[in-house]
Amino acid sequence: MHAILTALLLAAANAAAQGTSATLQPSQLALVINDDEPNSVEIGELYRSARNIPEKNVVHVRIPNRPRKLDAEGFAKLKAEIDAKLGAHVQAVLMVWTAPYAVECNGITAAYTLGFDAQQCVKTCAPGTQSGFFNAPAAVQPADRQMRLSMLLPTESVESAKALIERGKASGFRMPTAGAYFLVTSESARNSRARFFPPSGTVPQRKLTIHTLREDAIEGKRDIMFYQTGKARVDKLDTLGFLPGALADHLTSFGGDLLGNGQMSSLKWLEAGATASYGTVSEPCNYWQKFPNPNLLLRSYLGGTTAVEAYWRSVAWPAQGVFIGDPLAAPYRK
Repeated sequence: MHAILTALLLAAANAAAQGTSATLQPSQLALVINDDEPNSVEIGELYRSARNIPEKNVVHVRIPNRPRKLDAEGFAKLKAEIDAKLGAHVQAVLMVWTAPYAVECNGITAAYTLGFDAQQCVKTCAPGTQSGFFNAPAAVQPADRQMRLSMLLPTESVESAKALIERGKASGFRMPTAGAYFLVTSESARNSRARFFPPSGTVPQRKLTIHTLREDAIEGKRDIMFYQTGKARVDKLDTLGFLPGALADHLTSFGGDLLGNGQMSSLKWLEAGATASYGTVSEPCNYWQKFPNPNLLLRSYLGGTTAVEAYWRSVAWPAQGVFIGDPLAAPYRK
């Protein structure tokens, strides 16, 4: 059997036998709400109530005019304001807004968790700096690496955000029979991580069937827990059914330009029914290290971690990336 699939089977079997290792709890998550945006205030309270986030973990800031990008100085002030209000128990932060989503050439979640990487902006196509949480063992918490993980909860629509929150919460109640779809597409430059796609097969301990295909899109599938591909725009999303907790992303240059109108925004995955996603905000070139590694994402999520932990463990050089969705989704938590 292929080594990757064998490793996934072993990871799932160990998790099932031993229970999930230490993973992020609602009491360790902080919410950052933009009081200058009514949707942020409303959605932030919806999330806090749904997930029982302690009131002491809620931080209120003011960011007028919903800028898509902050400069390094403005972001430094925002980060200092947030950090000053957080206790040592906080391991992750959820920013409740769509914009700002970039800090110069950095994704705002990367800039918050790792610090602003000015060197990456000198040449965005240069190799990045490796994250201290990349491929971290399951027992390692963010604080062990002197980090707070971060994610954005988009606020373009209260109804869409409410549905996303409900999907994330529902993911914790049962383990469904599911499919994982990995597509090697005709856009060859966007297939740089295809070497890490697992072979088609099954992970019976997690009721998961893996489909690795040479296709530009899938159509009519209703059992999706994972969907990773390489395309500037992904077709037929409106025909698909994503399960609660589903992770989906596409390797392309500007998926993280959430409100841009060039390539497909990563928001389209959430609108289609996924629960979390990832994209880059500036031209990264097609280094696989700047995008979620399929093998590591599967192994972490199937092992019982949350969406924010699984995604952060899977990206080696995340400076240009932004993580979006419900950080606490965890369909495989024991």
